Amino acid sequence: MSSLPTLPDGLELTRTTKVFDNDTAPAGLLKAHQVAEGVWARLVMHSGSAGFVFEDTPDELITVADGGNVVIPPQRLHHVVLGEPATFVVEFYRPSAEEEADRETVTFSTGLRGSPGPIDPE
Repeated sequence: MSSLPTLPDGLELTRTTKVFDNDTAPAGLLKAHQVAEGVWARLVMHSGSAGFVFEDTPDELITVADGGNVVIPPQRLHHVVLGEPATFVVEFYRPSAEEEADRETVTFSTGLRGSPGPIDPE
């Protein structure tokens, strides 16, 4: 089994879903989906257990037991597999404002106009 992802330093919790169970879990969680770019998530099991699958390793069913969690990187396709009764939440994390400021990039303009294409250095 491949190693599981961990939350990187510098993230802050921005939102937590309501508590879901086998009857209230959104159908979208049970089929392939992904977290948005720049957003990390964590499935946190409150009771029971559930399976979790990253689509790029479909043969590796991760069991998330009572009190356990699995970290979900941005844009990595995954889905939840429900079986026995379970309750869980999904937490969402983003880089802190300080981290974002450190990562801010500067874009320089060449001031050139016209269609993009190869530039002849001659």
